[in-house]
Amino acid sequence: MKASELFFPTLKEDPADAEAISHKLMVRAGLVRQLAAGLYIFLPLGQRVMDKICRIIREEMNQIGAQEITMPILHPAEIWQQTGRYDEIGDEMFRLKDRGGREMVLGMTHEEVITWLAAREIRSYRDLPQVWYQIQTKLRDEARPKSGILRTREFVMKDSYSFDKDEEWLEYNYQRHVKAYTRIFHRCGLRFYMVESDPGMMGGATAHEFMAPSGAGEDEVALCKCGYAANLELARSMVYSPNFPEAGREEVATPGVRTIAEVAAFLDVTPDLLIKSLLLITEQGEPVLAMVRGDHELQESKMARVVGSYRPAHPEEMREIAGAEAGFIGPVGLDIRKIADDSLKAGIFVTGANKDGYHIEGVVPGRDFDTGYADIRRVKPGEKCPECEHPLSLERVIEIGNIFKLGTRYSESMGARFLDEDGIERPIIMGSYGIGPARIAAATVEQLSDEKGIVWPAAISPFEAHLVLMQPADKEQAAMAAKLYGLLSAAGIEVLLDDRDIRPGAKFADAELLGCPLRLTIGKRSLAEETVEVQIRRGREEQKFPLGEAADKIAELLETL
Repeated sequence: MKASELFFPTLKEDPADAEAISHKLMVRAGLVRQLAAGLYIFLPLGQRVMDKICRIIREEMNQIGAQEITMPILHPAEIWQQTGRYDEIGDEMFRLKDRGGREMVLGMTHEEVITWLAAREIRSYRDLPQVWYQIQTKLRDEARPKSGILRTREFVMKDSYSFDKDEEWLEYNYQRHVKAYTRIFHRCGLRFYMVESDPGMMGGATAHEFMAPSGAGEDEVALCKCGYAANLELARSMVYSPNFPEAGREEVATPGVRTIAEVAAFLDVTPDLLIKSLLLITEQGEPVLAMVRGDHELQESKMARVVGSYRPAHPEEMREIAGAEAGFIGPVGLDIRKIADDSLKAGIFVTGANKDGYHIEGVVPGRDFDTGYADIRRVKPGEKCPECEHPLSLERVIEIGNIFKLGTRYSESMGARFLDEDGIERPIIMGSYGIGPARIAAATVEQLSDEKGIVWPAAISPFEAHLVLMQPADKEQAAMAAKLYGLLSAAGIEVLLDDRDIRPGAKFADAELLGCPLRLTIGKRSLAEETVEVQIRRGREEQKFPLGEAADKIAELLETL
C-alpha cells in the first residue's frame, strides 16, 4: 500500500490525557482515535493489527477443534435473570427497553446466550464434547475508563465455551485452551504468565488468567522462581511469627494515637504485634469486623469471598456499633461477626479498646474474643512462597486472557441437560475462555516500544516492511522503489511504500513511530550502489542487500524475526 493513499494521521505530541505508553503511541502512530470516554475508533493501521491478532486467534482455536459462531450483542434480560446475574452485576451492565417495553441488556459476556443455545440443541452424551467460539463486541459501563484501549466501555473479545459430560472432559478442554492460548501469545510476541485467579462474577470453582507484565497494568501478581504464580486476589504466602511479649491483658491510655505506626511508636512495640481492626458493612447491612496484623493490609477481594459485597463503615456507624472512632476499634467485647486473618490464630497482640484514646495490651485471640479465620490479607514482596519458601516478587500486569471452569453454574439454572450412557439426565459441564485482542495489541506496545515509538513483532505488525522513498520527485528513485515494491509484494511480503511528498526526516520519524519490523530505504546512495538499505526496527541493526536479491534476503530476514 502507498502511504500517499493511506489514512495515516501521525502526531508529534502525546495526547494530553494519556498516561499509558500504549495509549500515547497508538494515538500518535495513527492507530486509534478516541470518540468519548472508553470509546475508540480503530483507524486503518490499527484495524490491520486487530485483524492479524484475530486471525492468529482463529487459527489456534480452529486447531483445537473449536467451531466459530456469532451471537447477538443485544440480549433479552430474562436469560440473565435466570442465572441471577442481572441483579448481581449492577451498574456495569447496560440496560434498556425495546419499543414493546421488554427489558433488554447489551452483552458484556455471553454465558447466558451460549447456555440458552446449548439447552435447546444438546440432547445426548453423543452430542458432547462441543467447543464453540466467537469474536464479538462486548459492552461494559466502566466507571473509570482509562489507559487508552486497555480499559474501555466497548471492546472486541474472543470468547469460547466448552460443553462436556464430566469433569474429566472439562479438564481436557481446559488444558487444550491453555495450550492454544500459550501459542497465541507466543505468536503475538508477548511475555506472559498464567496465574491462579478469582472466578468472580463468572462463578465456578477454578480460574486462571494470562497476564502480560507491564507498568501500565492494573493488576498485580505474586511470582516465585519455582513457578508459583497467582493474582493478588488469591495469592498466598508464608509469614513469620513475631516474638510475642509475655504480657497480661491491660487497658492503656493512648490519647490522640490512631494509626498503626503511631500506636506502635507510642507503646514501643513493632507493628506486627498489633491487630488492625476494620469495621465493614455488608450488602445486607450486617456489620463485620475484619482483622489483619498491623504490618499487613486487607485484600478486598479475599474478604468479599468470605462476606460478600461490603463497604467501609461510616464514622457515625463506627460510633454506634463500636462506641469509638476509627483507630480505637477492636474485637474485645464487640458482639458482631468477626473475621481474622489466618496469621492471627496464635499470639499476644495490642488492639483497640472500643473507647476513644485507649488500646488493650496482651490480647489473645480465642481467649479474649471469638472469631472466624480466613486468608484475607494482601501478600507482600519478599514473603515466602507457599510451595517452596523462596521469596515472592510482585509484578504489575495487564490481563490479556482468562479461562474458567464453570461447572454447572449456568447449565443448572438454565436447564442445559443431556442424557448420559445410562439414560440419566445430567447437567452439562461447562467452561468459559476469553481473550482480548485489543489488550494483546496494547500489551505488545507496552512491552516492546522504545523511545522512538512502537516495535511490532512481524506477526501482528500493520506491515512487515516500511519502504521509505527519499525523493518521490526523482524518477529514477521512484522507479527503483516501484520495482522493489513489486518484487516484495510478489514474494508475499506486506509493504507500506512511503511515497508522500514530505521531508525524509519526517518519513523516518513516522517509520520509527509506527514500528514495522523492517525499514527499507531508497535514495541517492541506493541508485549509485544498486542496493537497498535495511534497518531492523528492534535494535536498529542496518544491512544492505543488492536490489536483485533484496526480496529473497528480506523474506529470509523476516523469518528470523
